[in-house]
Amino acid sequence: MIRKVIFLTILIFHVIYGMGQSFILKGKVTDGEMKALPFATVAVPKQGKITMTSINGEFQLTLMTEDSVVVKFSTVGYKTKTRVLRHPKGKQTLQVVLYSDNTLAEVQVQGQKIETGQVRDLKAKDLKTIPSASGNAVENLIQTQAGVTSHDELSSQYNVRGGNFNENSVYIEGIEIFRPFLVRSGQQEGLSIINPYMVDKIAFSAGGFTAKYGDKMSSVLDINYKRLSPGALEGTVSASMLGGSAYLGMATKKISWLNSVRYKTSRYLLGTLETNGEYRPSYLDYQTYLSYQPSKNWEINILGNISDNHYNFEPEDRETAFGTIDNVKKFKVYFDGHEKDRFTTYFGSIGISGILGSKTKVTLLGSAYYTHEQEKYDIQGQYWLNQTETSENLAVGTYFEHSRNYLKANVRSLLLKMTHKTQKHAFEAGLQFKQEHIEEQSTEYEMRDSAGYSIPHIGKDLKMIYSMKANNALDANRVEAYLQNTYRFTSAGGHSLFTLNYGVRISHWNFNRETIMSPRISLGVIPAYSENTTLRFATGIYYQAPFYKELRDTNTVDGTNYATLNRNIKSQRSIHFILGYDYRFHIKSRRYKLTAEAYYKALSNLIPYSVNNMKVIYYGDNVSSGHTAGVEVGVYGEFVPGTDSWLNVSLMNTSMKLNGKSIPLPSDCRYALNLYFTDYFPGSDRWKMSLRLAFSDGLPFFAPHQELDRYAFRASAYRRADIGLNYCLWDRVKAERSSFLKDVWLGMECLNVLGINNVNSYYWITDVTQQQYAVPNYLTGRQINVTARFDF
Repeated sequence: MIRKVIFLTILIFHVIYGMGQSFILKGKVTDGEMKALPFATVAVPKQGKITMTSINGEFQLTLMTEDSVVVKFSTVGYKTKTRVLRHPKGKQTLQVVLYSDNTLAEVQVQGQKIETGQVRDLKAKDLKTIPSASGNAVENLIQTQAGVTSHDELSSQYNVRGGNFNENSVYIEGIEIFRPFLVRSGQQEGLSIINPYMVDKIAFSAGGFTAKYGDKMSSVLDINYKRLSPGALEGTVSASMLGGSAYLGMATKKISWLNSVRYKTSRYLLGTLETNGEYRPSYLDYQTYLSYQPSKNWEINILGNISDNHYNFEPEDRETAFGTIDNVKKFKVYFDGHEKDRFTTYFGSIGISGILGSKTKVTLLGSAYYTHEQEKYDIQGQYWLNQTETSENLAVGTYFEHSRNYLKANVRSLLLKMTHKTQKHAFEAGLQFKQEHIEEQSTEYEMRDSAGYSIPHIGKDLKMIYSMKANNALDANRVEAYLQNTYRFTSAGGHSLFTLNYGVRISHWNFNRETIMSPRISLGVIPAYSENTTLRFATGIYYQAPFYKELRDTNTVDGTNYATLNRNIKSQRSIHFILGYDYRFHIKSRRYKLTAEAYYKALSNLIPYSVNNMKVIYYGDNVSSGHTAGVEVGVYGEFVPGTDSWLNVSLMNTSMKLNGKSIPLPSDCRYALNLYFTDYFPGSDRWKMSLRLAFSDGLPFFAPHQELDRYAFRASAYRRADIGLNYCLWDRVKAERSSFLKDVWLGMECLNVLGINNVNSYYWITDVTQQQYAVPNYLTGRQINVTARFDF
């Protein structure tokens, strides 16, 4: 009996002792070329322990001793590896090699990277096949993301969470990009400065972004171009009924050089509009990106772009039917006159980067942007507006529109930034100086005459319904600085993984003598209970620093609006609060991700505005406040093996208070559904189909030349489906033959396949009694586009 008690006591002692034992596991994770893999995940699911490797690929975990300890090593783009430790004690050291996942390299599932911040990486491989009416593939990809809407297929612009087009920042290689100022319609827009053939990485944030990004209230799009491997030679030649392009990239041991020429004409597509006439648009640009690395620690990057866009138009006639089934109106117009616009831009930057030690990088980046724009039109229309059921004539008259708008702008900047990385911290700081020079000379007026009466009329004077003159020059300087840190750490015991980003941005503009400060913070958590779950929180103050359009104040003098510059204007402000949830899972060995995000934005110092097509017209003063609130849910993954697809659903409410009234902002899109779906034909991977579907609420509209608080109505929903079918005529790998051609793709796109008449603006008719009728301006109809692409 005593022996049994002693034996049992010893056994219990050993069990308790073993359970209390711990050991230290450390090591290094590398790829097949023995290069360190930073931020790889090291997890022991059974013990709820997780960590990430440092920038040198090193890791360390304190674990409990067991008979066997299963450790998983994983990172995006590499095959997951599992190591089993038998009776580990004391200190254990592992050297782990992760090999590239070749399948994943070919099938890049968007969003599968473990993202703990508010900036998300998008895949560039779908840019070549996404169906598009505008030809701007990157922006078309952005328009399918959660919280993003666009109501004009001809435009590259987009709204994000209740903001207008001007509230979105776009960066290429660290330089903020500007768009032409006078563009007022999708027809006038040419090619985006972002060249899809040169793109390597796309990062996008719909809110809560870090302090290194500038003073805009809504979103940021960050583009990085390719740096080719030594000896690489690649190129693409493409052509379609909407234009063509050629791209050539080459590299030596020290130089990577990308060149591209693009030409676009939307004449074929504009022929589907209801306004008949002679459309002669042409858009041409050249872009180059040179990366020179004279030594291991130094790099010089040069980016250049020249763009020349023309829009010439001679309208002839138009007939539009609108209304409901039992209340149909018909609008008929005969035109005289023409429109002639030109937008010429030049952009260039040079950056010098040096690595100091092994953890610090310093970059000096200079850039210059110049635009010369002119918008000239004289168009007269004689119109009739009839009630179809009763043949009643509702309005008849003439209108005349005149414009002579000229603008020159020159923006130069110099940025000095530094990054410093340690095992757990990534510091970044920057100091930037900007010089802005803008000259504007504009004259616009509009005359309306209904049944022989000029509108408005007071009995003795002849007045224009709208008239504006501007003769302004702006010379101003900005100084901007930011400091931020990304801190990655684990909880006590290493159970949960945290990524904390915090920073502050400071800016001063000498034009209005305003200094703004923007503190920002975000936190991402991978909890111990699930390495496939990420919880996110972000908040911060985001300013919309006034640039030029926000400054233009109008004061009526003898019936004419003189657009002057308001030196008392202040930056608009938005305080972001964001909660996010990501869950990664597998179905039949295919990767998926579910993401959800709820947000609230408190808006103050707002400058009210209205939108007419692509033209944002500001009130000219900070007289409003408001809010934006919404929720978004999205699913990303391989719905079909070997393809990328996603579905996003968004709900939102945004409004402002103006003159004691609460009215929706012009970008209040209460619901939106965006779908991008790709598929292969059964039994053949040569045939590839891409479907892009958008369904979103119609936007609020306001009658022109009236107070903005006189909300008129909401347009009908925007519904559009574009489908592209591509056939691989030649594939060098499958053919198993030597050829300079990599592959050849032939394609056919059916744009607006359902033939839906969408509306993005209205023409307003006023009869002699001052009653107004909103005549819809329909967008493009169904059209077929044939494409061909040669890759080598």
